[in-house]
Amino acid sequence: MTTLRILVARETSGIGRRAFAALGHDVWSCDLLPAEDGSNRHIICDVRDGILTWGWDLLAVMHPPCTRLCRSGRRWMSGPGKWTPPKKLPRGRTWDDMKAEFEEGVSIFTACWEAPIDRVAIENPEMNDLARDRMPADLPAPQMVQPFFFGEPAYKATGWYLRGLPPLIETTRLPEPRRGSEEWKRWTRIHRLPPGPDRARLRARSFPGMMKAAAEQWCRHAEKEMMG
Repeated sequence: MTTLRILVARETSGIGRRAFAALGHDVWSCDLLPAEDGSNRHIICDVRDGILTWGWDLLAVMHPPCTRLCRSGRRWMSGPGKWTPPKKLPRGRTWDDMKAEFEEGVSIFTACWEAPIDRVAIENPEMNDLARDRMPADLPAPQMVQPFFFGEPAYKATGWYLRGLPPLIETTRLPEPRRGSEEWKRWTRIHRLPPGPDRARLRARSFPGMMKAAAEQWCRHAEKEMMG
């Protein structure tokens, strides 16, 4: 077995780090906040502060800022056309706030995509046109998957932007519940989380089943490449 050096960036839950580490690889996570599990294999830093050049074999970026980059957030960025004043803004926020958050998201996403690492996976929703205009020319369309493709009883469309890695293959697809049923309500709980200080963090958490599949499939691909 080839031991891979893997960075799981912008993750505090440890779900991705543990999935890759379970395969015996040298895995670290990083974020501006401490790891929830108290791991000593977590680096508190901005992912743009040099860590991307530390000789990683694989980079998995879990949650770059997407609120202003995704299609659902476009209405806060511009009115008709491109970069015209929005018709409405979130309470207490200015258009300058929105644009600053947009620039932060572009900066982090681009730094990770262009990192000197052969294999990169960035988890982010499908982007709006304003964000696409600012992205690297070689950025592909995301692979869109759902947690229930990997045995997780939940709905959350998840996009993976992949460079040097194959698309994820389903493992255990669960049958979908009847719309409106109690089971369906449980599957949609992420979308129905009430407002609060923890809402964004809870919505961003990775699904263990999906991360297990990602770790197994992407590490197997990287090992084959590195063994020639």
